Amino acid sequence: MRQSQSAVLERGVDLEKVHETEPFETAWAGEARWYVQFLRPAPGSQVEFRVQISPDGLNWIDHESIAPLASEAVGLLSIPVVNFGHWLRLRSEQKSGDEAPMLRIYLELKE
Repeated sequence: MRQSQSAVLERGVDLEKVHETEPFETAWAGEARWYVQFLRPAPGSQVEFRVQISPDGLNWIDHESIAPLASEAVGLLSIPVVNFGHWLRLRSEQKSGDEAPMLRIYLELKE
């Protein structure tokens, strides 16, 4: 039987320009998926998401095989991740718009 874990890393964070989730140790997992839900949508606003990886949970770089994902600040989106090493976090940046959307961010992991 495969192991899995679900973590709600942000329950309702106001995205005021840039937000990075807390580091999450993922060395045991073989695949991951981020889910981002806009609890307070900001139609017309653009948000960019970057999956970041780290060898130690302190020093971060963008995942080399996942392009930044740009999205209008509405609805629910998902970002699949493979080949990520030991630590993951998600960086969110509001690129346009005057209203700050509110985010809920989940990380799903499978062995």
